[in-house]
Amino acid sequence: MPAPDSPLLLVVDAPSLLHRNHHARVDSGLRDAGGRPAWALHGMLRQILEVIDQFAPDAVLFGLDDRTASVRAERYPAYKAGRAAKDAALIDQLERAGALLDALGLRTLTPPSLEADDVSASAAAWAERRGWNCVIVTSDRDSFAHISERTQVLRLINGGVNASPLLNPARLRAMYGIAAEHYLEYAALRGDASDNLPGVPGIGEKTAPVLLAQMGSMQAVWADIDHDAGATLVATLDSYCEEEGLRRIGAGLLKRLADPAARERFEFNLAIMSGRTDLDLGLTPEVPGTPGLLPLDPDRVARVVGHLGVPATTDLALRVLTEPPASQT
Repeated sequence: MPAPDSPLLLVVDAPSLLHRNHHARVDSGLRDAGGRPAWALHGMLRQILEVIDQFAPDAVLFGLDDRTASVRAERYPAYKAGRAAKDAALIDQLERAGALLDALGLRTLTPPSLEADDVSASAAAWAERRGWNCVIVTSDRDSFAHISERTQVLRLINGGVNASPLLNPARLRAMYGIAAEHYLEYAALRGDASDNLPGVPGIGEKTAPVLLAQMGSMQAVWADIDHDAGATLVATLDSYCEEEGLRRIGAGLLKRLADPAARERFEFNLAIMSGRTDLDLGLTPEVPGTPGLLPLDPDRVARVVGHLGVPATTDLALRVLTEPPASQT
């Protein structure tokens, strides 16, 4: 479990929350003081204020996608193909999000040719090196790969902040039957329809956890296939099936995995799905008052949040953003 006395970094997958709030709040037609669409921006900010109120972080970092270039799309032109075209009002709010958050004094990062999930991956690595705890806030599953003893994921789904699951290694294992450190391998086997990434043929959400739990890792699987013709794989899986009263699957699974295309698909998915862990987050907790550190300037908060035109949200922002976190009191 996260160390209770360590400072906390809150990392927000801003695009995922903006998309979710756009679709959930579009009927409100909320516009800011300048007359521009603001329902997605307000919805995201409101949710994050509620999260800050609940977790009392020491620093807040927002990851944004580079909307002009993508190394993943360059490598795989079909990446995310098939998604519906974005509404113009959503695009407008996606493009304004960074300026709004920067104006508040929070820290944003748009890594060139990369995505918000790369920011989350780097933030989890940063927290581990610094001895901080980390909570990633997202509506997607991608960040599950970053769960560890120090990093948890708050997945904002239906029901708002209070009804959203906070996932740690034990809860992830209960949900998927795999250790947190193997989630990325599980995802690479399963594939990701939302990113237009097919999985390894014949290995879906039920088979992948069994394979990883029994063999330990895909590295062990490939080594057994290369050096022992998959004998350990077959014996291990068939023994498991016998213990569980299931039909044996070892020989059939070996045949699928021994196909060179299976390993090629797995390794390709792994490369596309892996988040960068070496980004410079620009956080300087040793320098009070730098972007991303709480508390924020009250006048600045009142002016920026007030521009959205929702007094109750301005009041909440003043309360949770301008008072020192619990670790500083």
